[in-house]
Amino acid sequence: MNALPSISGKTRLYAIVGDPIVQVRSPEVYCGELVKAGIDAVLVPMHIAAADIRDVLPALLKLRNLDGVLVTSPFKADALAIADRVHPRAKRVGAVNALRRDADGNWFGDMFDGEGFVRGLLAQGHNVHGKHALVIGCGGAGSAIAGALMDAGVKSITLFDKDGARASTLARLLAEESRDCMVEAASASAAGKDLIVNASVVGMQDNDGMPVDLGPLDSSVIVGDVVLRPVESPTALIAHARRYGCPIATGIDMHSGQIDAILEFFHIR
Repeated sequence: MNALPSISGKTRLYAIVGDPIVQVRSPEVYCGELVKAGIDAVLVPMHIAAADIRDVLPALLKLRNLDGVLVTSPFKADALAIADRVHPRAKRVGAVNALRRDADGNWFGDMFDGEGFVRGLLAQGHNVHGKHALVIGCGGAGSAIAGALMDAGVKSITLFDKDGARASTLARLLAEESRDCMVEAASASAAGKDLIVNASVVGMQDNDGMPVDLGPLDSSVIVGDVVLRPVESPTALIAHARRYGCPIATGIDMHSGQIDAILEFFHIR
């Protein structure tokens, strides 16, 4: 176990903002990493009411000893609007989940949901290049993951969302940037797919079922889920994939991949 950080007047600050905030594990994870890196800093949770975000977040960024902010639901679009500069992949999905104060004092925003998921897949030994992917859910996480899969070299992406217009809009945006990847909005079918990703919120509650009815799966299909649940209590999708012997990547894998990317973004690692 890492020693607790010693806080003084020189201690630098990082924050995670959201509504609610009690569910986040980031303070324990990143404070431990800061201690390991020998950096005099702490990351603290800050609960901002949704109605107050446009007043509170800009004021928070004026703190002179604040070096970075993690952004969770429902503020990722607000963070994009507030950032001075934004990475192209964050602009593409219209959301930011990390803000960093650069040497010039400006705030730089980036989105790591997609990169974290792809890193999690790669860490499990799953190669995505040339795959035919189905992404279920086209909100912030789904948009970021679809973009990251496209950048990682998948051959095609089928997007599905209960809001068909949202899926169609994302498909059009990605297709405009794609050279080698075919992107379309269509029904959620496992036929012809060798990578299936749930990027929706279905699975967060204990009694949630499948995000969509996929039927039997070939054992070669890689199945990923962004929902962060304990290994002993998997989402219905992950349990379904295990039933057919499919290789899997869980929300825990995505979270680990995202931690690595964000530590690099904050210059902690």
